[in-house]
Amino acid sequence: MQEKMDIRPHKVIMENRSSSSITGIRDVVSFNENQVVLDTDMGLLTIKGKDLHVSRLTVEKGEADVDGTIDSLVYTSNEAFHKSAESWVVRLFK
Repeated sequence: MQEKMDIRPHKVIMENRSSSSITGIRDVVSFNENQVVLDTDMGLLTIKGKDLHVSRLTVEKGEADVDGTIDSLVYTSNEAFHKSAESWVVRLFK
């Protein structure tokens, strides 16, 4: 049985490189004060900067707000991320 994933509208709104509001988030992969990595419907979104803080996170709605000094936003393919998670689960239950 194949599971159908809902694709949410993805939007990034940034104000003055100090705060951003993001929708279309599937999961938070990792975060610290210099980097936030989000799994979105459009790929992995890596936010780099200084003093970064996830001020609001609602995974059920797929929304997050990130504050701090934002230096870059970079999208990469999330296929490798999903395959590595699947292979880890398969190895666990072998």
